Amino acid sequence: MVLLESLNLEIGTVMPDFSLKDPFDYDYSSKALMGEHGLLVIFTCNHCPYAIAIWDRLIELRHTLVEHGIHVVAINPNINPDYPDDSPEAMKAKISADKIPFPYLIDAKQEIARLYKAQCTPDLYLLKSDMSLYYHGRLDDNWKDESNITKHELHDAAVLLSQNKSAPKTQFPSMGCSIKWVE
Repeated sequence: MVLLESLNLEIGTVMPDFSLKDPFDYDYSSKALMGEHGLLVIFTCNHCPYAIAIWDRLIELRHTLVEHGIHVVAINPNINPDYPDDSPEAMKAKISADKIPFPYLIDAKQEIARLYKAQCTPDLYLLKSDMSLYYHGRLDDNWKDESNITKHELHDAAVLLSQNKSAPKTQFPSMGCSIKWVE
């Protein structure tokens, strides 16, 4: 496991549209997924301890985000034969077991992760409805211990976005396992 941080991307950068399938072979596009105020794009996987630690929080946060007109999608770029825990079959099991209430998509060719310059799992991108980057940072200030969280940075950014206010000036990077690139 290689620990990496998300890159510091310029806020306002227009991020690429995408169209991907989930493990049940249903197609989803960023345009169709977009909420009235935005879309949270989560590059994540099943096996990384950093991703595992925040899955439940992201599922819970989704309910609040939808109330603010922001939809959620997760994308798994770790479709790599060396990581069977991240396979489409394993994704199906996770979707069912965790009752994931948003699409969990397969980036089999890792093209979308590369276009977004994703580095780690999780890597979080809060996009405005025009696909411009509003927030690219961590979920909160304690990935490891939910009981010690003092700042809910992604939630707070989403509220600002829904109120059409300026993006937070300080955005701490997300951190997690490196994406398992297939060369």
